[in-house]
Amino acid sequence: MSGGGVFAGELFGREREEPAPGVVLLPGWLGPGEQRELVAACREWARPPAGMRTVTLPTGGVMSVRTVCLGWHWYPYGYARTVVDGDGAPVKAFPSRLGELARRAVAEAYGGQVGGIAGAAGFAPDVALVNHYPHGAKMGLHRDREERVDAPVVSLSLGDSCVFRLGSTETRTRPWTDLELRSGDLLVFGGPMRFAYHGVVRTLPGTADPDLGLVGRLNITVRQSGLE
Repeated sequence: MSGGGVFAGELFGREREEPAPGVVLLPGWLGPGEQRELVAACREWARPPAGMRTVTLPTGGVMSVRTVCLGWHWYPYGYARTVVDGDGAPVKAFPSRLGELARRAVAEAYGGQVGGIAGAAGFAPDVALVNHYPHGAKMGLHRDREERVDAPVVSLSLGDSCVFRLGSTETRTRPWTDLELRSGDLLVFGGPMRFAYHGVVRTLPGTADPDLGLVGRLNITVRQSGLE
């Protein structure tokens, strides 16, 4: 749904969406068991050392989400092998299972179009950012541009739903498209939209399945850094 309007109830369930070239939304891609496993894994990844932290931007602003990194440590605006803006510990290893999941995500999102999407055919993810959105948290429109390749980005949602805003590659301002991302949804963006502005306008508290035991929203973003 474009323009940030109210989301309508679905009569026949939610179907695959392609809101822009190279952008694919697969609703409910993760089953309940997979979601619970990932939430448990996130809890382990969040433990110190190199655990979940609050990020301070160069402007002095503090992000409302809390983040833990795997494979490479992201900080504004680059990558390192240690938590340079935290406890200084070596970053946790990138889990092979997460890499397998991300490669399957790209294959299923693009299907026979894999060869026509930059970096999709040889997708080799090696970094993940796990962001926790407590109630009231959001993320301003930004571009993921610290990577040295243009391989697709894989985004997995867990817990509360959110309003995800997808902009253009040129500007943070309109036109944009607002998408509702729910727990278990897969979003892949690559090709001409790989470096599009995007962000989370708001979360929708109380929309998570209580069985997850999760307060707020978790987002796992998997990327290929292109770093050696």
